[in-house]
Amino acid sequence: MNSNTKIYLDYNSTTPCDEKVVEAMLPYFSEKFGNSSSSTHSFGWDAEEAVDIAREQIAELINSKSNQLYFTSGATEAINLALIGTCESVKSRGNHIISCATEHKAVLSTLQELEKRGFNITLLKVDGNGNLDLDAFQEAIRPETILTCIMYANNETGIIHPIQKIAKIAHAKGVLVMSDITQAVGKIPLDIENSGIDIATFSAHKLYGPKGIGALYIRNRILLNISPIHFGGGQEKGLRPGTLNVPSIVGFGMACQLCIESMSQESQRLKKLRDKIEQELLTLGDIKINSFNEHRLPHMSNMTFKSIDGSKLLRQMGNLAISQGSACSSGTIEPSHVLLSYGHSKEAALSSIRICLGRPSTSQEVEVAINTIKSTIKNLREVLI
Repeated sequence: MNSNTKIYLDYNSTTPCDEKVVEAMLPYFSEKFGNSSSSTHSFGWDAEEAVDIAREQIAELINSKSNQLYFTSGATEAINLALIGTCESVKSRGNHIISCATEHKAVLSTLQELEKRGFNITLLKVDGNGNLDLDAFQEAIRPETILTCIMYANNETGIIHPIQKIAKIAHAKGVLVMSDITQAVGKIPLDIENSGIDIATFSAHKLYGPKGIGALYIRNRILLNISPIHFGGGQEKGLRPGTLNVPSIVGFGMACQLCIESMSQESQRLKKLRDKIEQELLTLGDIKINSFNEHRLPHMSNMTFKSIDGSKLLRQMGNLAISQGSACSSGTIEPSHVLLSYGHSKEAALSSIRICLGRPSTSQEVEVAINTIKSTIKNLREVLI
């Protein structure tokens, strides 16, 4: 492998469909093309059975019941449905929501919409390592607080929040717990049944499944009567109407099945590669690994290089697919809101990059990436002298 080989290091943004996922999906485009809602013939029955199997596979990965899962077009739609649907359905109990300043934009933007609708939002701060203050969280709860929304693992820095502790505090006050679990699912063990989470959202394309399909988990639909935000044919028990995307649902299920089989071994392998990258790059000096000593995802690293323009760094490493933060914001040159919440200056946030490894990543790719980053940093620093 030479230094000009293109290397993908942005697996938090999206992942390629596993070949076994594509293979499982193909028959449902042309041979088994039935509508899963068609209950009068075998084409519909076959499609319905495929959806049921996929739902079971997804439920097994997160340790939920299959009837607690509802399919959406992705995590963003699931977040909109969960936040707006929940808050609208329980607003007679209160209008206060607690979340965190480092949440994904899909959550923050939806909270802004809820604010326009009369809900009050508290965004908790984090410390310089990305940790939440649980005492501050407890103090933020009011009599009118109805929901807290805290992501399981941050998409930019990988820090894993103590969801069980958060849920225990929230439930003691009668507050519902929602979590965006997108970056954690398939990467680390996630036992949603024992997590305390009432509502969760995630998508397939982060775990080697297809784009355009996601899921909403609801612990108890009877007690939590989420109001739909779309209306139509009554699919997904009336919560999310529309003809089900059977091929993608099948792919979602297969992707989860593959994660069940390989997650433990794969996370250990990627952690070793991630640690090698960090150890090698730390020798450059004037570099900070964000959330370095915290409980974080094993396959990724977010690092800040002192006095280096992150955009220039990325441009000069054109063969490496690396981001400066969330893919949903990568079309802009704004500094990461996550790193600003860590206390980074605007300049420091713009001097940061995110490296995310994945199933196809190899030790050879990591060696090339390390050498490329090292040489580029040295060149940029020489220009500054």
